[in-house]
Amino acid sequence: MNYADYINLAINGLVEGLLMALPALALTLVYGLARFPNAATGDFVTVGGFAGFGMHHLSGSLVVAGLGGAAAGAAAALAAYWLAFRPVMRRPVITLMLTSIGVGFVLRAALGIAFGHEPRAFEMPLQRAMRFGDISILPADISLALLTIVVLAAVFVLLFMTPLGRSLRAIADDPDLARVSGIRRERCMVAMWAIAGMVCGIAGTVSGVRTVIYPDAGWNLLLPAFAAAVIGGLGSPVGAVLGAILLGMLQELATPWTGFVYKIAIGYVVMVIVLLVRPQGLFNRVQKVR
Repeated sequence: MNYADYINLAINGLVEGLLMALPALALTLVYGLARFPNAATGDFVTVGGFAGFGMHHLSGSLVVAGLGGAAAGAAAALAAYWLAFRPVMRRPVITLMLTSIGVGFVLRAALGIAFGHEPRAFEMPLQRAMRFGDISILPADISLALLTIVVLAAVFVLLFMTPLGRSLRAIADDPDLARVSGIRRERCMVAMWAIAGMVCGIAGTVSGVRTVIYPDAGWNLLLPAFAAAVIGGLGSPVGAVLGAILLGMLQELATPWTGFVYKIAIGYVVMVIVLLVRPQGLFNRVQKVR
C-alpha cells in the first residue's frame, strides 16, 4: 500500500466516524440525563431509516427523507420514554437497561413483521468518484458528511447556546441543584428524548443512503457507537463525537492488517484500554453551567 491508499482509508474512516457520531451522541445525551446506557438507541436509528426510506420512495427528496426519519425517530423515542422508561425511571440502572433491551426487541420485531428482513436500498443515481491523483472521494460521501456536520452543529448550538441546553446540562451536572433552581426536569427529559430520537432518525436515513436498511441495521451500529461514546466519555457530547471520529479512522486504517470483518474488534480493544487507563473517557471533563 502507498500513501494514497492510507489517505483513502482515512477519508472513509472520517465519513464512517461522522455517521457513527450521531447514535453515539444520542447515547451520551440519554446517559447524561437519564443515567443509563440506552440499548434501544440502535433501534431508533432503524425506525428512522425505514421512515426515511419510505419518504424518499414517495417524494424522491433526500431532505424530505431526512425530515421523515427525524420525525419517526423522535416519535419512537418519545413513545418509548412515556410507555416504558418513565414508569421505571427511579428504579436501579440495571432495570432501565433491561427495559431498553426489551424496547429494542419490540421495535426490531415490529419492523421485521411490517417490512420483512430483506435489505432495502435507497434508489440513488450512480455517481462517479472524484479523483485527485490516486485519491478518490464519492460525492455522496461528501454530501452525507456535510449533512451530518450540520446536524451535529445544530445539536451543539442547542446544547451550548440556548436556555434549554443550559437546563439540560444543569440536570446532567447536578440534578438536585437543578431542581431547587427551578428547572423543570420533566420538560427537559421530554426535550432530551425528542432530540436523541431525531438524531437517531437522521442517522438511520444517512446510514441507509450509504448502505442498506434492514431491521437489525441499528443493532449492528449500536455496539460501535457505544464503544465510541465510552472512548470519548459517557455523558460528554463533544467526547462522543470525537470518540466516534477517532474510532472510525482507527478501524479503517487498521483494515490492511485486521481485514474488513475483524476491524470492528479494534473499537473494543481501544475501549478496554481507555477504561483501564482513563475510565472517564479521553475527552470527558466536568463542565461548568452558567
